[in-house]
Amino acid sequence: MTPVTANEIRNIIKSLKMKNSHGYDEILSRILKISLPYIISPITYLCNKAMSSGIFPSWLKFSQIVPIFKKGDKDKLTNYRPISLLTAFSKIFEKVIYKRLDNHIISNSILVKEQYGFRSNASTEKAIY
Repeated sequence: MTPVTANEIRNIIKSLKMKNSHGYDEILSRILKISLPYIISPITYLCNKAMSSGIFPSWLKFSQIVPIFKKGDKDKLTNYRPISLLTAFSKIFEKVIYKRLDNHIISNSILVKEQYGFRSNASTEKAIY
């Protein structure tokens, strides 16, 4: 896998949505965007270290599970669905790995052209067509 560049990390952090939700570390994506000049080198180093070792850092494997109300009676547990709140750092690492896996899959023609699920530029409308 190709090493991660500081420019790639910069683009990933800038692409994070400005949400008020956060993972167990309580660091908002807004904080990462503000502190970008100061954290870009350490994050780039950590991403490259994780990819060269093949080990996803264990501290990024945790999430905070929060119940979200769907509809109906708020007193019934069945009317809630769980969501996992990941840390912003975890999202950065995942985007780096996803880009490399996606490039590998495309360049080596691993998936058939009829595969439409979870692929860019492959919507359900294209599958129906």
